[in-house]
Amino acid sequence: MEKRMVKVLKGLAEFEDTSLAQLLEKIVLHSFEPVAGQEGEAAASPHSTRALAAIADLRRVYGLDDDVHQSRRYREDAS
Repeated sequence: MEKRMVKVLKGLAEFEDTSLAQLLEKIVLHSFEPVAGQEGEAAASPHSTRALAAIADLRRVYGLDDDVHQSRRYREDAS
């Protein structure tokens, strides 16, 4: 997983007062829930409006400006 994304996730877990493992489980379980009528195109979001604002702030802080398709292009430095 890309380092900046991990930092954002850790920050969000702290914001949500939960562990990183619990946050990841929540995200994955929600990704399994399709939006009715948009199966295969959209999934339920586990994040409140307040959490989405915190995510936006954390992304700015850690320079994470990737889009949803960025994971296909991730490469970690060997350092």
